Amino acid sequence: MKLKYFLVLSLTIATLSLVGCKKDNTDPDDDNDTINTFTIPTYADDYSSISSWTSRNEWNLANVHDPSVAFYKGYYYMYGTDASYGNAAEGHGHFQGKRSSDLVNWDWVGGPFYEAPSWVADSLNAIRSRMGLASISEDNIRYLYWAPTVRRVNVGGQETLRMYYCIVIDNYIKTGNPSTASFDGSWTERAFIGMCESTDPAGAVWTDRGFVTGSSSDRGLDYTRTSTNDWSAYFYYNAIDPTYIVTPEGKHYLIHGSWHSGFALLQLNATTGKPLNTLGNPWASSAGELTARYGVRIGTRTASSRWQASEAPEIIFRDGYYYLFMAYDALDIPYNTRVVRSTTIEGPYLDITGRNFTSGSGDCYPIVTHPYKFNLSYGWVGISHCCIFQKENTGEWFYMSQGRLPPNVGGNPYSNAIMMGHVRRIVWCPASPGEPDNLWPIALPERYAAVPDYGAITKDSLAGTWEHINLKYDYRVQDGASALTLKADGTMSGALTGTWSYNAAKKQLTLGNVVVCVEREVDWEANPRRVTFVYAGTGKNLNGTYWGKKKK
Repeated sequence: MKLKYFLVLSLTIATLSLVGCKKDNTDPDDDNDTINTFTIPTYADDYSSISSWTSRNEWNLANVHDPSVAFYKGYYYMYGTDASYGNAAEGHGHFQGKRSSDLVNWDWVGGPFYEAPSWVADSLNAIRSRMGLASISEDNIRYLYWAPTVRRVNVGGQETLRMYYCIVIDNYIKTGNPSTASFDGSWTERAFIGMCESTDPAGAVWTDRGFVTGSSSDRGLDYTRTSTNDWSAYFYYNAIDPTYIVTPEGKHYLIHGSWHSGFALLQLNATTGKPLNTLGNPWASSAGELTARYGVRIGTRTASSRWQASEAPEIIFRDGYYYLFMAYDALDIPYNTRVVRSTTIEGPYLDITGRNFTSGSGDCYPIVTHPYKFNLSYGWVGISHCCIFQKENTGEWFYMSQGRLPPNVGGNPYSNAIMMGHVRRIVWCPASPGEPDNLWPIALPERYAAVPDYGAITKDSLAGTWEHINLKYDYRVQDGASALTLKADGTMSGALTGTWSYNAAKKQLTLGNVVVCVEREVDWEANPRRVTFVYAGTGKNLNGTYWGKKKK
């Protein structure tokens, strides 16, 4: 699926938008407040006018795809898939990044390398030799660079950034020809995950540590494919989309996988960052034999499917649970985010209703993000493949991914290839009014702008008209907003009917049978942008998520 995305980006696209800031003196509770001031971002969402490489210092969060964030020496460093609108960054290094001190304003920084590390071709051809296949000359290998993950770790007493990155080999297995050549009756080659480390990311100084793992098969050496419409997949584990976690007990794990059979959990050596146990040949005659070496499967959207439209695992630990976030569906429009959790790193991972994602018992909820559209804007689609991280020295959790504009925005047939980085706060919301401690993470509907604390949010300030969105799982549908009125007498009308109440101490708004969490954020669709109230929450039996924004 990512190859389709790169083909879209390979088109040459004309070059619109920009950067800037304004001061906002508006407290949503008091339009006359002139005491608290802060900077609201004014950079445009359509950045095509500054998409060229020479304008990279103006990009801010433009050209972000599959981001990963780690805090290091005063800055949040972000790295992502090797992609850019119109391929503007092509030839300028791989896994380029950005850094920020406030999570709002971001500057470009260089990535770890410009060419594929030599170990990739060496590893590929060593495997091919053991399979009885001819080597592929390095000049004929087609490399793709995807989805790094970055973490701050302590190695021998030294604080270090450790990055796991993906390099995909887009050549046929049988002949070694690039996939752009005639179909040869085989699957395309494997992906590799490598690792590099840095104590100077600002200077783009990285030391490559080489091979970690690669795509692996439970089908022995039978790599034949009946046609390009055959989706039965030779590889059981697809070695892309890694995430990395250190457990409270100090154990290190890599979790990876995309589309094929599910997500692999591979234990690592804490010091080297490499697999704790010997992997051996990346093929076996059965799934059980393979997973004993290449990692236990901790999740699958559909247990029997080899092509299941789930990818990009991201895992965190909070209050006794491992929360596993994942991306669903194709990248262009329907991309959406789900979350499941487990009390142990190995699983089982259950959704909010108790469905077992580890055994593939069906689609999981809640929905964390989904294509959406508030009024007065084109909205956003393709919102997933996230990273989850904490703001340094706080208990706040954040969600970051790309958001893509819908097709044909402003008459641009390639607007869906415009990808803006979205940073959103996460709120932890009850599964139902009767389960106040059963909390689940949902991203806020508006992007983070570091709105200052104006004080308590009162019930009176929430009365009025809102734009309400029910994020439902409708494939390729961009969920739109409807009017919801919260009346001063505690009743509501419009998108929802019945009664509402508010717990100011917890900032929880109860809308009928669903509890949502209320925060202040910037209304990015307003002109000029301004501060408003937003809410996000889910219901145990909703199979969806509520997002809302108060109107002026």
